Amino acid sequence: MSGEATSHRSRGALVAINLLGLLLVAAFVGLGIWQMQRRAWKLDLIARVEARVHAEPGPAPGPADWPAISAETDAYRRLRLTGGFDFDRSTLVQAVTALGGGYWVLTPLRSERGFTVLVNRGFVPADRRDPAAWQQPKGTVTLTGLLRTSEPGGGFLRANDPEAGRWYSRDVAAIAQAQGLGEVAPYFVDADAGADAGQLPVGGLTVVSFRNEHLVYALTWFALAAMSIGALAYLDREVLRGRRGKTE
Repeated sequence: MSGEATSHRSRGALVAINLLGLLLVAAFVGLGIWQMQRRAWKLDLIARVEARVHAEPGPAPGPADWPAISAETDAYRRLRLTGGFDFDRSTLVQAVTALGGGYWVLTPLRSERGFTVLVNRGFVPADRRDPAAWQQPKGTVTLTGLLRTSEPGGGFLRANDPEAGRWYSRDVAAIAQAQGLGEVAPYFVDADAGADAGQLPVGGLTVVSFRNEHLVYALTWFALAAMSIGALAYLDREVLRGRRGKTE
């Protein structure tokens, strides 16, 4: 009886291990399928953004359109804006670009349609942060650029400090409050490069890129599923061999 009881316990343990292993395989396969779905979504997003970036510029969304604006549907839309800058209320936001470290210059622009938009006029090096060294066109200007959604909170491990004037992200609402701008568009515009490449701020430095490593993640999950199946098959085979050896 003792031998039979032990045999039953062994079979029960083996069944339990196989069930747990199959659950693990199912989980790995599910995660792999999810990553493939994420990859399809990401590729579609990249295609839509590429189409927006290269499209003809359209009018900047006005107040009636603001509630519906989202990163997925509107980020990197090409816009055209006409209005006047308020240079006295510019904000410097720390940045690292292809030109090195320095600042983005965000300046409110009062649109001819009556609403205010923060415009990222471009980059200035850390040693050229004096506005006297920048171009400041007077009167009404027309510019084109890319719609960008707000970046609330701050940068990596660094929170914005409005009271000290230290900005690490382009947080539209916080900048508008700190500058006393009242209601502004919930997005900002990255201005295109100007005609004079030697002038500051330097526009047109927007980097449009998306990480798309979902295929690698999916293959990893599928590989883990295959390894788990192999491990279960090996375990079952060894147990079966052991039982046969005992009966011979």
